[in-house]
Amino acid sequence: MTASTPGRDLVVVIPVFNEEGTIAKVIETWNGELAKLNVAYEIHVYDDGSNDQTRAIVESVCAHLPSVKGHTGCNAGHGPTIRRAYVEHCRGFEWVFQVDSDDEMGPDWFYKLWHIRHHHDFMVGKRYERDSSMSRKLVSLFARLTVRAVYGPSIYDVNCPYRLMRSAAFAPCFESIAPDSFAPNILISGFAAYRHLKTVEIHIPHRSRYSGQVSINAWRLVTGSLRSFRQTVGYKARLASLGTNSEVC
Repeated sequence: MTASTPGRDLVVVIPVFNEEGTIAKVIETWNGELAKLNVAYEIHVYDDGSNDQTRAIVESVCAHLPSVKGHTGCNAGHGPTIRRAYVEHCRGFEWVFQVDSDDEMGPDWFYKLWHIRHHHDFMVGKRYERDSSMSRKLVSLFARLTVRAVYGPSIYDVNCPYRLMRSAAFAPCFESIAPDSFAPNILISGFAAYRHLKTVEIHIPHRSRYSGQVSINAWRLVTGSLRSFRQTVGYKARLASLGTNSEVC
C-alpha cells in the first residue's frame, strides 16, 4: 500500500474490476483534467482482484504517471473496495473524490464540483441521460426512498459514483462503515442527510459503458439490494453512537 501525503488537496479513488479495455484511458484522462486545475492531487486505483489484464495495465500506467498509485486486493466486491479506499486516504487529503472505472461519467465536468467546494461539504453528480436497465433504475429508486425515510431529505442519486467529499466531515463516517458493506455510498448519503451537511447535486452526463463487464448480475443486484437495505437501516444506530463532536459535524 502506498501511504498518502498529509496536507494534499485532493485524492481520487477509483475501484476497478476487469476493465482492461478502458482503465488506461480512464486514468490518463482523469490525470490530464486534474492537472489543469493546478491542485496537489493523487489518483489511487484499487484493483478488486481482476482476472484479466487490468492489474498489469494499472501498473504500467503508474510507472509513467507519478501522481497515480495502484493497489491490489482479493475480489472483495465493489462496496468493500470503495470503503477501503476511503479509509486509507481520507485523513491525508482535504478532499476525497470517488468515481468508477467504467468511463460512464467522465472528468470533463469535475471542475463544476471543484470550483464550488468551499461552499459545500458534499458535492454529487446527478446522472442524467442515464442508459440503465429497468432493474437498476428500480434499485436506485428503492435506495433513494430508503435513505429519505431513515435519514431525512437527501440527494436524489444516493449511490452515484461521482462524489466530492470534505475529508474532515466524512472521515468518521468512512471509518464507522463496516468493511463488508454492500453499498457504502448509500450510507454516506444517509450520513450527509442525518448530519445536515452542506450538500449540492450537479447534473453530470451519463453514457453507456463500451468495454469491460458489469461486476454484478441481476440476481446479485437483487440480493445485494436487500442486504444494502438492512445495512442502510442498521447504520443509523451506528451514527447515533458517533456522537455530535465538531469533527463529525
